[in-house]
Amino acid sequence: MYIVQIASECAPVIKAGGLGDVIYGLSRELELRGHCVELILPMYDCMRYDHIWGLHDAYRNLEVPWHGSSIFCDVFCGWVHGRLCFFIQPKSSDNFFNRGHYYGALDDHMRFAFFSKAAMEFLLRSNKRPDIIHCHDWQTGLVPVLLYEIYRFHGMDHQRVCYTIHNFKHQGIAGANILHATGLNNDSYYFSYDRLQDNFNPNAINFMKGGIVYSNYVNTVSPHHAWEARFSDISCGLGHTLELNQQKFGGILNGLDYEVWNPEIDPLLASNFGPKTFGDKAKNKQALRERLMLEADDNKPMVCFIGRLDGQKGVHLVHHSIYYALDQESQFVLLGSATEPNLSKWFWHEKQHLNDNPNVHLELGFDEELAHLIYGAADIIVVPSNYEPCGLTQMIGLRYGAIPVVRGVGGLVNTVFDRDYDQNHPPEKRNGFVFYQPDQYALETALGRAIALYKDDPVAFKTLALQGMAYDYSWNKPGLQYVEAYEYIRA
Repeated sequence: MYIVQIASECAPVIKAGGLGDVIYGLSRELELRGHCVELILPMYDCMRYDHIWGLHDAYRNLEVPWHGSSIFCDVFCGWVHGRLCFFIQPKSSDNFFNRGHYYGALDDHMRFAFFSKAAMEFLLRSNKRPDIIHCHDWQTGLVPVLLYEIYRFHGMDHQRVCYTIHNFKHQGIAGANILHATGLNNDSYYFSYDRLQDNFNPNAINFMKGGIVYSNYVNTVSPHHAWEARFSDISCGLGHTLELNQQKFGGILNGLDYEVWNPEIDPLLASNFGPKTFGDKAKNKQALRERLMLEADDNKPMVCFIGRLDGQKGVHLVHHSIYYALDQESQFVLLGSATEPNLSKWFWHEKQHLNDNPNVHLELGFDEELAHLIYGAADIIVVPSNYEPCGLTQMIGLRYGAIPVVRGVGGLVNTVFDRDYDQNHPPEKRNGFVFYQPDQYALETALGRAIALYKDDPVAFKTLALQGMAYDYSWNKPGLQYVEAYEYIRA
């Protein structure tokens, strides 16, 4: 099959979060399976040009109809670690992608509406006719709308669309000016509940809703999160739309790039290790303790948290886990950055307060090298999310022999199975500890069991870690599921 991915990110050249990793990892897996994959991305001024090989002109002066006139674009082509990518660069005073950042501008809706329009115009004018157009999140929610309302009448009537929702929180709520800009000029037609009208604001359109309504197949990034999206408030108002489109909606778990996340070959570890050389994991703990000036005491398990400090990640439980771990005579290492000023201030205060404690280190920011070393060193990783569409942290932890303690939501339910209470997996297939209520007492029941197992039964703790390492959360299975979805909508 010929597959074109249209997205706002692709790691490592454009990466603001997990979306970029998914775009790259899935594209690579699809190519390994023998499919032709191309990516269309915005040409941001702040992306990592050092990760692009052979950047060259692909299409000069692409004329994109816009606001009753046109904006001309140049399209450049290059390879990002083997992936063939096309980058759209508008030549306009709007400077849509020359902002010094990927997201966060007041006109983000207009920026990504233009990107969607330009991507479709590029496919049309360059005579590219993919079997599948795979688009992602609200930024490209208008792609299937444009395809089926405009471009199918201009020679693109055989293309099929897969639309993947990575986070329901951001949906792209905008006004009628988006319709006028993109050429979707019939307000009364699109401001209809069964098309683009937002479910709770009759005067707004919803990019993500458009993606759901017009795509041939829609998925979110884990089976349990798909269930949550339909039957809880986690879909942020789109539950009824998903119900109406349930016949084409499902969940496919994200994969993990095992070339990047592999403790046996990871160059960022102090010592490589695997299931047969699990004892060498201790050398990473020693190296991390030396780097962070922590006390060398192997009777104390090392607990870690790696990720954003925000409401989604259960920041109040992250905070509580620090002090609970210390109270249980354990060590705690945190690596993360706050997304709001008040949270940043809170954790900087905690960092100063705990600065002289030899059993804790808070690293406020993000450091890729340090993240790998923490995964390689940690005995236990805490993931207390309020909601988690998929989650990669727990899968990386499993891969690196760090036993996850997770809240039972989203993709965490699909990847971590409680050692003591899981009834759906035999004891030899369980790999962590799970709690369900979003409070400190529930967290303590799970984290306390993990710490106690480390101290009271080291052999059983090692066995549980090895059972986690045995799981395959690579892109192999998700890649097959996406191919099956593509083939289904082609048929």
